Amino acid sequence: MNLADWRRRIDEIDKKLVELLNERSRCALEIGKLKQEAHIPLYQPDRENEVLANAESNNSGPLTDAAIRRLFERIIDEARAAERDAMHSDDGRGKNRNE
Repeated sequence: MNLADWRRRIDEIDKKLVELLNERSRCALEIGKLKQEAHIPLYQPDRENEVLANAESNNSGPLTDAAIRRLFERIIDEARAAERDAMHSDDGRGKNRNE
């Protein structure tokens, strides 16, 4: 494959990543609703540690476990922000965060 082929492949993968990240966020929003109804705090450090450990255990490289952890920490931060946004919105779905 040439450079253009590899870049197209990365573009395809990026599209799938965005779809999966949004699917994950929708799941997190549903979890946020359940937490709110049950009066459970939004931040659950034990669950966050479990998610991070799972991500690292699923890593087969070439990214390091530390890199995977940093990526998932950011994903979790954004999911938590979306949950907070949803809790404070009128319809409970949050806003389209194009920031």
